[in-house]
Amino acid sequence: MGAHQEKKLVEERKYQNMQNDTKTSQGQWGRAWEVDWFSLASILFLLMFAPLIVYYFIMSCDQYQCSLTDPLLDLLTGKKHLSDIWNRTPMLTYRAAAIYSLWVTFQVFLYVSIPDFCHKFLPGYVGGVQDGAVTPAGAVNKYEINGLQAWIITHVLWFANAYCFHFFSPTIIFDNWIPFLWCANILGYAVSTFAMIKGYFFPTNAKDCKITGNFFYDYMMGIEFNPRIGKWFDFKLFFNGRPGIVAWTLINLSFAAKQQELYGEVTNSMILVNVLQGIYVLDFFWNEAWYLKTIDICHDHFGWYLGWGDCVWLPYLYTLQGLYLVYHPVQLRTDYALGILMLGLLGYYIFRMTNHQKDLFRRTNGNCRIWGKKPEYIECSYMSVDGTKYYSKLMTSGFWGWARHFNYTGDLMGSLAYCLACGFEHVLPYFYIIYMTILLTHRCIRDEHRCSSKYGKDWKCYTAVVPYRLLPGVF
Repeated sequence: MGAHQEKKLVEERKYQNMQNDTKTSQGQWGRAWEVDWFSLASILFLLMFAPLIVYYFIMSCDQYQCSLTDPLLDLLTGKKHLSDIWNRTPMLTYRAAAIYSLWVTFQVFLYVSIPDFCHKFLPGYVGGVQDGAVTPAGAVNKYEINGLQAWIITHVLWFANAYCFHFFSPTIIFDNWIPFLWCANILGYAVSTFAMIKGYFFPTNAKDCKITGNFFYDYMMGIEFNPRIGKWFDFKLFFNGRPGIVAWTLINLSFAAKQQELYGEVTNSMILVNVLQGIYVLDFFWNEAWYLKTIDICHDHFGWYLGWGDCVWLPYLYTLQGLYLVYHPVQLRTDYALGILMLGLLGYYIFRMTNHQKDLFRRTNGNCRIWGKKPEYIECSYMSVDGTKYYSKLMTSGFWGWARHFNYTGDLMGSLAYCLACGFEHVLPYFYIIYMTILLTHRCIRDEHRCSSKYGKDWKCYTAVVPYRLLPGVF
């Protein structure tokens, strides 16, 4: 009897150790298993105030000519009450709801129903069915990469309407901007709530789920790693890229059309914003297959952070420069405009070439040349949940020898260029560079914490060789 009980205790300890090992291994990917007080406080703050921040920015443009201080001064001095501002805010309309529903449905149709054909005639473009990265549970999902195709079809139809059919005005997005905001919020909350329910009751892969038991944390950060419906509808890939990023260039075009309607011309600053942000959007879709290897797909779970963020935060706050220029048209001096263009293009070049070097290095397993030389690297290993050992290489040459996240440096240079195009009269258009600096710095730290857990001592060797995160010699 004693021997039997001892054996049972051994088995229980063995099982507990296996569970701990699983959590330790899976903890190398994705969000946390446990919630500390700071994380919970941050999440509660975002859940309460992020929607208000978006509303405040858009309302400031609609009612206060993009001034961020005047609404507060009116409220503090008693000149206006919250009810006065709210009563002047355009409400949701049936027309806006119908247009927005049609828009999302059309993007879903393009995503799931039309297999990619662009890769068949565009040299260098990688589309069609592609493998994603290994998930914590050791699964490899397949994706239909057709974002560039969806972007092209959407924009061809947009220009066909603008110049030939005239079914609707190109200013339709600007004219319904705030009613569309309510539609975007409804979709964002609906998708996030559905993703949480799905994660609890019918996950795509139960082994790729994390449940802390804290409702707010699980709702915000997500439970499922790769929630899917059917074979091809992947929540993360769709909402990260469509409908928000496809809409980004359409939104800017609508703002430019409104500027033309109001002032009889489109300023060079508006053209700069459209061109530089258009390059960024096209780059995203051209490299959508590469995007499968980024932190968004490889590490983030799908919750409110991505669901609501992609539906509301991205299209409404990433387009503030174009919106601002409708209310404050800025005609830049030619030399200043050229300087901004060069800054934006240089930032894009650094962003793209840094990512290209990493992608080339991964695809060839280091058997390539970076800046004319064989790349240097550090060998690493890590474990998946099922105990399988994987090997990886971290490059320490090229741009990746300058800083561990030099692609983010290029991204920040481009972000600054968008803002500089708007002049210096108001703070509002500079929100983007402030936000991106905070976001990418936090992402650096978050990514490195994850890599440190994942690679252990190998990561310490890597950081010793490449000591800076963003700016060589500074940070």
